[in-house]
Amino acid sequence: MISFHECLQTIKEQWHHISYLEAIGVIFGIAEALFAKYNKVWLYPCGLINIIITIYLYLDIRLYAEILLQGYYLLLSIYGWFLWSRGKGNLLKISLCTGKDNIIAGGIVILSWIFLYVFLKNYTNSDVPIWDSLVSAFAWAGMWLLTKRKLNNWIFLNISNLVAIPLLIHKGLILYSLLTLILFIIAIFGYLDWKKIIYYQNLKHNTN
Repeated sequence: MISFHECLQTIKEQWHHISYLEAIGVIFGIAEALFAKYNKVWLYPCGLINIIITIYLYLDIRLYAEILLQGYYLLLSIYGWFLWSRGKGNLLKISLCTGKDNIIAGGIVILSWIFLYVFLKNYTNSDVPIWDSLVSAFAWAGMWLLTKRKLNNWIFLNISNLVAIPLLIHKGLILYSLLTLILFIIAIFGYLDWKKIIYYQNLKHNTN
């Protein structure tokens, strides 16, 4: 990985070479996050556009593990759009992770990191197999917890975001690194909001 000083130098050098496609992808990525925050179904079409652009850009810079992750997001977005369009989404209550949830999430991280690293190292021309696979491993676990509406999904996703920011700067996707920083901040507030919801759920349960 690169140092903080090298990150700043890379940003300065590459800022003027940002492509229109990257800018469009970031715009739809931000729109997706905002629609998700306000619980609007438009998050899914915006997300699909962002995913398609992201796959194209990541293919060019050889982030193959994250391309697989985006494919997973693509399937989830289509499925989520289908559910939300019929009013069937968000049926599970937000809850804390059980010991079993944490063990499974940790297992997903370890096994997927090893599998993706071996695959990237031996069968692709990736120049960052360790970090590419690590970003995806934590994101896979985070997305699994998100589908179960577990509080700790935000922690796993933010570890993924934290590693992805310098990786994207290293790869020259400056706007995508800024988008990931925005998602990192949103995830912090998401964690606090969900924690508050759990508190009020428990309070209501105890008073009944």
